[in-house]
Amino acid sequence: MSMESDIKFIDENGLRIDGRRPDELRHIKIEAGVLENADGSAYVEFGKNKVLAAVYGPRECHPRHLQNPSKAIIQCKYNMMTFSVSDRKRPGPDRRSVEISKIISEALESVVQTELFPRASIDVYMEILQANAGTRCAGLVAASVALADAGVPMKDIIPAIAVGKADGKLLLDLNKEEDNYGQADVPMAIIPKTGEVVLLQMDGHMTQEEFETALDMGIKACYEIYELQKDALKRRYAVETPEVEE
Repeated sequence: MSMESDIKFIDENGLRIDGRRPDELRHIKIEAGVLENADGSAYVEFGKNKVLAAVYGPRECHPRHLQNPSKAIIQCKYNMMTFSVSDRKRPGPDRRSVEISKIISEALESVVQTELFPRASIDVYMEILQANAGTRCAGLVAASVALADAGVPMKDIIPAIAVGKADGKLLLDLNKEEDNYGQADVPMAIIPKTGEVVLLQMDGHMTQEEFETALDMGIKACYEIYELQKDALKRRYAVETPEVEE
């Protein structure tokens, strides 16, 4: 994240470069059950981000030395496709992908009832088909819906969002330019039923007051995303009742 930029992020009308207000989310589309051969799956568009998530399991954990006799382990793999960014990405995992896989796995462990499946593995794959800032949040949103689609017992689904700072102003759901050239980026995720924060990172600098405001903005937005996640699952499993003729 660069601190220096000639880009003006907020115009004289208080709008951002993509026309949104500072507290406005990008367009979000969520579909559950998009892959036939996975136990659960989801497709998410978060602005220009496009993410596909697939869940397999619970199933026997391999390699066996990773098995936990008291609960299942959640193995996450976050992967950016080589064509997901304009500068072609080198194939295979890098340090960033490994780190994001780990934080998403830890967030999901806070809601999945792993104790019901000793010695098992729940495998979660997130493929970033197109990237435009906020992919870890979009990946976690997709993974949560895919887990629910797989019927994995969970306390709740997890919404996630990033709040950042550019031109000295707090902005919800950063786009690529704001993320690259802004002053701060704070990805977060919560368990809506309890309000517990299960992911919180910060890149850049904010005052304590700005950070607290950013947290409030992000948590409010998480509840909006949560409704979209639930709606995707309702649409997937809605039962059409035949019309009864009079």
